[in-house]
Amino acid sequence: MSPSKVYFGDLRADWRENLPQKLARLCKTAGMGNIDFSSKYTAIKMHFGEPGNLAFLRPNWAKVVADLVSGWGGKPFLTDCNTLYTGGRTNGLDHLCAAAENGFSPLSTGCHVVIADGIKGTDEIGVPVEGGEYVTEAKIGRAIMDADVFISLNHFKGHEATGFGGALKNIGMGCGSRAGKMEMHSSGKPSVEQDDCIGCGSCLNACAHNAISVTDKAFIDHNRCVGCDRCSAYCPVGAIQAPDSSNDVLNCKIAEYSKAVLAGRPHFHISLILDVSPNCDCHSENDYPIVPNIGMFASFDPVALDKACADAVNAAPALPGSVLFDADHHEHEGDPDHFHHSHPDTDWIVALQHAEKLGIGTAEYELIRI
Repeated sequence: MSPSKVYFGDLRADWRENLPQKLARLCKTAGMGNIDFSSKYTAIKMHFGEPGNLAFLRPNWAKVVADLVSGWGGKPFLTDCNTLYTGGRTNGLDHLCAAAENGFSPLSTGCHVVIADGIKGTDEIGVPVEGGEYVTEAKIGRAIMDADVFISLNHFKGHEATGFGGALKNIGMGCGSRAGKMEMHSSGKPSVEQDDCIGCGSCLNACAHNAISVTDKAFIDHNRCVGCDRCSAYCPVGAIQAPDSSNDVLNCKIAEYSKAVLAGRPHFHISLILDVSPNCDCHSENDYPIVPNIGMFASFDPVALDKACADAVNAAPALPGSVLFDADHHEHEGDPDHFHHSHPDTDWIVALQHAEKLGIGTAEYELIRI
């Protein structure tokens, strides 16, 4: 397979062209306008940000994409699916409120917000996964599958289970219904290292399934646990650990869900590398960025896009004061992979390799600067 084209624009701007205009030029140069949008329902999949998190993509970026689609005759809508864990986006009503709180509305973006799997996260469609090794039928939010055209607009950042959250994570995990997310996370359930646990109870606040109890130490009931691994991110001493292979299986399932979402219809992908928080935007907080802002990327190939973005982040200097400089990570000094440095139990390349195997795209890319 020949290398895919990935288009890149930096974040420099002046009176001749502001950043929204530059993003529009990037999308046009990358060929987004070659898609037939005429009277086509177009899902723009993005993350509206957990309330309290300030690293999510501003509505201004979404408006650029929605306006382009409308200008080409399409019918755009912004969309995401509900979450498994506690927080402001566990059901369709709260999710809409969270989106509104973070500034997403028809007035700010030029299109409506639709929660793809409905009020309770049960409005889904079973989509066969051709070549799937872990998933035979993906459970995808109905509104996403109702769309004629699919566009992913994602904030490229770190992630505690997958290494980073990019295009594939935004598509695969993001488009899964609540049952779909449970299926993706079910490959391994975390346990508490009793000798390390300090019994602080921080993990209790992260569990949406009442699977954790704390007396002197925390305990996870695997009969209730769905394997989302949210608790491990909240543990201040790293006492909660998932099985060694579970993150790799999660990455593979994300690739298979991405295959289900993209198969059989036009799709286009945009990633913005700015405010690169070490963890997902699903957190109700965002930590200091791990690298400086880099720029905007676009491609028809989400695999090539993720690889180009990962390479760009890994080539950037780590910011002093970030988790990359924390004393706990000094043992990893010299590790060229910032994401593995931040989350040593992750290996993001697994998702890309599996996506290549499924025929979604290629990690080989030609970077074209606009």
